[in-house]
Amino acid sequence: MDAEKCLRKYDIKVTKARLNILNLLSKMEDAVSAEEILKKFTEKDINVDLSTIYRTLELFEVKKIIRKIDLGQGEYSYAIIKENHKHILQCKICHKQIEIDCPMQQVEEIIKNKTGFVFVEEKLDFKIKGICKDCRKKMKKNMN
Repeated sequence: MDAEKCLRKYDIKVTKARLNILNLLSKMEDAVSAEEILKKFTEKDINVDLSTIYRTLELFEVKKIIRKIDLGQGEYSYAIIKENHKHILQCKICHKQIEIDCPMQQVEEIIKNKTGFVFVEEKLDFKIKGICKDCRKKMKKNMN
């Protein structure tokens, strides 16, 4: 990801802190907290204070660059929203594949509301196998 282009695309003023935060988030496999970002910057001798990290994360969330994941008890982690993230539905009979937009954000909200369980990893790629509409029609026709 070109962090500078991304910031300009969303009409966000380009600053060193914003570039550093966006670059770090784009390289992370899992969601991270503001404190984890600060720790990683400290390890690399990058000087950004925690309040700047929080303000930047809030701005990125408002602009829909990242999503904020509620871990409960006032704790949050943040992850880049991957554009055009898709999942695949595959028919077990004809093997036709249909791409769908990732429904995980809605699924996560339902699970959180029903159970209090929150997801902490962003890597949720899957293929769902079932029977497509056309094959179901053929099966129904053959049964009659």
